[in-house]
Amino acid sequence: MNAGPPRPFSPFPRHIAIILDGNRRWAEQRGLAPIEGHRAGLEAIRRTVRQMGEYQLEYFTFYSFSTENWKRPEEEVTELLRLFEEVINRETPGLHRSGVRLRHLGRIEELSPSARQAVKQAEQLTRNNTGLTLSFAFNYGARAEIVDAVRHILADGIPAVTVDEKLFSSYLYTAGLPDVDLLIRTGGEFRLSNFLMWQSAYSELYFTSVLWPDFSEADLDAALLFYSQRQRRFGGG
Repeated sequence: MNAGPPRPFSPFPRHIAIILDGNRRWAEQRGLAPIEGHRAGLEAIRRTVRQMGEYQLEYFTFYSFSTENWKRPEEEVTELLRLFEEVINRETPGLHRSGVRLRHLGRIEELSPSARQAVKQAEQLTRNNTGLTLSFAFNYGARAEIVDAVRHILADGIPAVTVDEKLFSSYLYTAGLPDVDLLIRTGGEFRLSNFLMWQSAYSELYFTSVLWPDFSEADLDAALLFYSQRQRRFGGG
């Protein structure tokens, strides 16, 4: 990734995760269909990825569709799944040229065959890139992730006495990624909503009332300023 402007604040996080909340409310406020809010949210993702690339962030993870979101109206879910596949196919070549490495987090087997293929191709194409690692949590739930990790540990016959935090982490969807330093939630809610609960054990939590489609460069800088002012002790005092 090309050198960009200096990082605006210090210390600077290695891994930022964002809960993208407020797309539907943004659309409702404008008398639009929910999918239009999600499309506007996509533009906010582009802005944020570009800014994080300029700041030389190492890891960025965003939460776009949870295992609970299947409960939403069928028409909205269908549109979201179609948009997801469309975005993966359209955006991957440009992200690859920018040196971005793509990771999917979640239960991929529950997606359509064409969506699974798009995800696998995106990960394969970008696997050796050394710039920003961009992980998209789609059909993701932290409890499901933990259950899946336990199932795989049992299936592999790992003796209980050898299971520690390091080994357990290696069975999570996020294997190989560092824990989250800064977790941002937009949209005015104050909860984690089943997102990266293991990986966010010592994250700094930043909540903003800004709806995700309106999240700007200034809003990200405000979160980074907040992070720079925190004293991270990790339980040490």
